[in-house]
Amino acid sequence: MNETLSDPIFSELRPRLVRLAYRMLGSVADAEDIVQDSWLRWLATDRASVREPAAFLRTVVTRLCLNELKSARRRRESYVGSWLPEPIFDPEDGDAADDITMPLMLALERLSPLERAAFLLHDVFGMNFDEISSAIGREAAACRKLASRARAHVTEARPRFAIGKEEGLKLATAFFTASRTGNMASLQALLSEDVVVYADGGGKVPTSQRPHIGLPATLRLHEQLAQIFRAQPSQLIRYAIIDGLPGFVTIEGGNIVQTTALQIEREKVVAIYCTRNPDKLKHVIGAVESAASIAANY
Repeated sequence: MNETLSDPIFSELRPRLVRLAYRMLGSVADAEDIVQDSWLRWLATDRASVREPAAFLRTVVTRLCLNELKSARRRRESYVGSWLPEPIFDPEDGDAADDITMPLMLALERLSPLERAAFLLHDVFGMNFDEISSAIGREAAACRKLASRARAHVTEARPRFAIGKEEGLKLATAFFTASRTGNMASLQALLSEDVVVYADGGGKVPTSQRPHIGLPATLRLHEQLAQIFRAQPSQLIRYAIIDGLPGFVTIEGGNIVQTTALQIEREKVVAIYCTRNPDKLKHVIGAVESAASIAANY
């Protein structure tokens, strides 16, 4: 979207608009499309008459997202296996590094579109309820109730025991080593009793159709995977913070790119989120292929 660089206002606001659209939709590609549509509408607007471009563009993006959510929900009803949001990595600037983690993104999925919009716009992006009223077409009092209901639903999904980035990546390293070498004793020491494994292949690549719930089921799964890893070792691409959680990117057997994010509480892994659906990893696959191409030239 190089043309947006010619408009310093839109160029400055674009990262926040993409972030808002991603939080609404859980899809990097859809968020980019929404922001592209908002750019076209911005071009068609008498911009000199817009007193607050940020509020105007947030409203445009929110309305476009609400329309998109209607069709997205229908698609997810027929989705094969567990659905996870597309992974995003390592936000570096303080504004981007909000506390919307993978578990909270999944909690947002259980909200109505209007609840989701009211909560995100107020609690995450700091809009007042008069602005939100204009954005979603409801009275300010109704918007306040929508945000309150949403907040009650997602409170449990917020991290209760914050873990530092360095400590989180250290545990991710230990998890990768134990799971890929088949060291079940070391792996068990990292897992909580009620750990859950979610895997999103979207019906495109092999994966479990249902979550694995509890320590025994998780250990059985990794005992099976260890046999596969012995024959086809995982290729570690990088450790990373994935949607606020420590984890790693790998290439698995059959050249399948996978992200693994670990939810950690009290130094134990309570949830494992594996994204394998290639449609959700295009931005990751592109980066991996680019790195491989550069390495091949040396």
